[in-house]
Amino acid sequence: MEQNKHLLKHIDKIHTTPMGESRIRRNLNLDNIDVVWFCKTKISDSRCYIYKQGKNWYCETEDIRFTINSKTYTIITAHKY
Repeated sequence: MEQNKHLLKHIDKIHTTPMGESRIRRNLNLDNIDVVWFCKTKISDSRCYIYKQGKNWYCETEDIRFTINSKTYTIITAHKY
C-alpha cells in the first residue's frame, strides 16, 4: 500500500518520450487521445494494483499493465494482457 502512495504522490512527474508515446498508442490502440493523460487516469483509479519490482513500477488495471521507470517516472510501455 505504501508503494501506491509513493507513486500516486508523484503522479504529476509521470511522462513519456515521443517513442514511448508511439509504442503505448500502438499497443493500446489509442487514436486521438493524450497518452500521458490516459495513463495517469488509469493509474489513479482506486482499482489499479501498483507494485515496484527492481527499477520499475508496474500498474495493473482492467486489462492493461503499465511499466514506469521508478527513478525518472517515465512510462516505458503499456500492454494489454
